[in-house]
Amino acid sequence: MKTGHSSRMPEESSPKRSPQNIPYKDLPHIINADGQHLFCRYWKPATAARALVFIAHGAGEHCGRYDDLAQRLTELNLFVFAHDHVGHGQSEGDRMVVSDFHVFIRDSLQHIDLMKKDHPGLPVFILGHSMGGAISILTASERLGDFSGMVLISPLVVASPEVATPIKVFAAKVLNLVLPNLSLGSIDPNAVSRNKKEMESYTSDPLVYHGGMKVSFVIQLMNAIARIERALPKLTLPVLVLHGSSDKLCDIRGSHILMDTVQSQDKTLKVYEEAYHALHKELPEF
Repeated sequence: MKTGHSSRMPEESSPKRSPQNIPYKDLPHIINADGQHLFCRYWKPATAARALVFIAHGAGEHCGRYDDLAQRLTELNLFVFAHDHVGHGQSEGDRMVVSDFHVFIRDSLQHIDLMKKDHPGLPVFILGHSMGGAISILTASERLGDFSGMVLISPLVVASPEVATPIKVFAAKVLNLVLPNLSLGSIDPNAVSRNKKEMESYTSDPLVYHGGMKVSFVIQLMNAIARIERALPKLTLPVLVLHGSSDKLCDIRGSHILMDTVQSQDKTLKVYEEAYHALHKELPEF
C-alpha cells in the first residue's frame, strides 16, 4: 500500500508540472530549499511500522525502480520512502544536472526530517544503490548518530581506474570550464544486470535518463568521491554492503576500502560472484 505525502510549503497560483506534464498537486511530493518539486513514493506496512527506511536511487534512474524491494521491506513492517533526486524521474530540474552534489544530501535530509517528525521515535535506516550509495554515505556522515544502520548496494565509493586516469581527470576539469554540457557517453544498459528481462525494462523505461552523462555531472561525482574519502573514517553505524564481483559500473574496490576504513563495529561485506551492478534486479534473494 502506498500513501501520499503532502508538501510542507504552499503551492504557487500557477501549478507546477512534472517533466511528464503532470501537475504536482496530483503527485506526492516535497519542495526543496531551491523551490524545486521532488516526486516522492511511500510504501506503508499493513501493521504498525517498526522503523523508517529511506531509499536513495542511483544516477539516471528513479525511485519507482525500487518498488519490488520496497514491497519486500514493508512485509518486515518497515515504512519505506524515497524521492526522485533533482533532475531525475518525475522531479524538477534539467536531466542529470545538479549545481552541487550536496543538493542530493540536503534534499535527502529534508525528506528524512519530515518523516521523522511524522513518525517520532522510530529508528531510521538508509539504503542506497550506486550513486545513491554515495548519497547515503554522505547523508549519514552529516548526521552521525541519527541512523540505526545503512545498507549499500554496489555503492559508488571510488572512481574506476580506467575512467579516472590523471589525464582524463584533468581533461574533465578543463572541459567543465568551457563545455560543461558536453556529453561523455551514457550508462551501458548491458552492465546493469545479467537479467535480460530487467535489462529490457531498464532500456524501455521512459523515466530512466538514456542520454549522455554531462561533463558537469561527472565533475560532481568526482567531488562526491573526494568527500566520501574524508567521510568514511567518521562512520560508526552498522553497515551492510552488497556488491557483485563483475560490476562494471561501480568498482568493487570501493566497497573493500569502505570496509577497511569505517569505524563501525558491526560491518559486513557480501560479495556475489559474477553478479553485475543492480543486485536487487538480478538476485533471487531480493
